[in-house]
Amino acid sequence: MPLKVGDIITFERTFTKRDVELFTEISGDEGIHHITPDEQGRLVVQGLLTATLPTKVGGDANVLARTMNFEFLRPVFTGDTISCEVTIDKYEEQDRNRMAIAATFLCTNQNEKQVLRGNFAGVILS
Repeated sequence: MPLKVGDIITFERTFTKRDVELFTEISGDEGIHHITPDEQGRLVVQGLLTATLPTKVGGDANVLARTMNFEFLRPVFTGDTISCEVTIDKYEEQDRNRMAIAATFLCTNQNEKQVLRGNFAGVILS
């Protein structure tokens, strides 16, 4: 995936009850809000499960992350569709075999409410 500063990459996902169940099993994050539905039948999606959206974009670009910062702004529920917009802030050759990359991201729900923002930095080996 060729990148340049200013590129914006988006990814969208709708979280399901099964996603939360699997992540609960894998992570051990069994907070009551992740396993007991609310009055509308929804579970709260784990923050780190929500954070897989920007990491998916980084993975598509073969980023080896060195730092990742997340600010969780509001809960995400099963059935929510989250759109993640990643903006490339830095993309430059570090040496012959690696590119340095830095990006910011913003995730919003289907109601255009911000749910997660942050940034990551790392390298891409060539």
